[in-house]
Amino acid sequence: MENKTIYILAIESSCDDTSAAVLCNDKVLSNIVATQQIHKEYGGVVPELASRAHQQNIVPVVHQALAKANIDKKELSAIAFTRGPGLMGSLLVGTSFAKSLSLGLQIPLIEVNHMQAHLLAHFIKDDLSTKPTFPFIGLTISGGHTQIVLIKNYFKMEILGQTLDDAVGEAFDKSAKILGLPYPGGPLIDKYAKDGNPKKFSFPIPKVGELDFSFSGLKTSILYFIQREVQKDADFVSKNLSDICASIQYTIVKILMLKLNNAVKKTGIKQIAIGGGVSANSGIRKALKNREHSHNWETYIPKFEYCTDNAAMIGIVGYLKYKEELFSKQNITAKARYHI
Repeated sequence: MENKTIYILAIESSCDDTSAAVLCNDKVLSNIVATQQIHKEYGGVVPELASRAHQQNIVPVVHQALAKANIDKKELSAIAFTRGPGLMGSLLVGTSFAKSLSLGLQIPLIEVNHMQAHLLAHFIKDDLSTKPTFPFIGLTISGGHTQIVLIKNYFKMEILGQTLDDAVGEAFDKSAKILGLPYPGGPLIDKYAKDGNPKKFSFPIPKVGELDFSFSGLKTSILYFIQREVQKDADFVSKNLSDICASIQYTIVKILMLKLNNAVKKTGIKQIAIGGGVSANSGIRKALKNREHSHNWETYIPKFEYCTDNAAMIGIVGYLKYKEELFSKQNITAKARYHI
């Protein structure tokens, strides 16, 4: 099977992005993402609206992915899809479509764990970036997850620490909402932070286990701080927006680096790879790069297009599983909670 050309059609529908990709072995031929705009009106993802939008988007997105890759569906070797974790209604759309298409084409079906895919996105073929070697430490940071994972091989992973409450992406977005910024607010905090003083305002570092995270207390302290200052000056936020954003981002990055440092001390592994939507954050990227010099870490940061939810990362796991003949049966179901 090593010399065989494998074409994988991958489908990702875990949250509010409908994505399809075509891979030839470990190389991405196309990676199409349809982003749902309707959720901006509500300040967050509405599950029922997300699943309806997936139903509208999935056929055109798959069609575009095949067309851009210049591949006929009859050439496909297998269909890979996100089984979970994610929103159940959204997952059902992708799962049902993948099962139907694999049955119709009579080709293998491959289920993929969304969080595993974020970490294995580093193994997509790319001439400009190097790949981590096993074992390495993975940090998954997204709107729904924050985990430190020991990655022993492609399919053997162990969670070393995780959030006890809210995810880091939620902390960014909720903080932005407190400041009156539109959804999704995380990228806006990153944008305004670039012009601010990160040490202007001080926020507490949560005291939890050495490898675990907690962000609910930080969100509460930011809320009380803003309420207190706005009572004194109604224009406090607009006058200090860049400094507030810089201080929030500085605190969150400090928490992440503190936990990673503990993981390196505990395992002795200095290879760090990040994945998930929040890995697009410039403050986190800069902090990791700095540690290459200050702590002798080897850091691996995915391309922006592979940070947010996308089907290419599902496809690379599909390819790796195809080589091992790790196929799924037609009675497989979506799982909203699906641990690595």
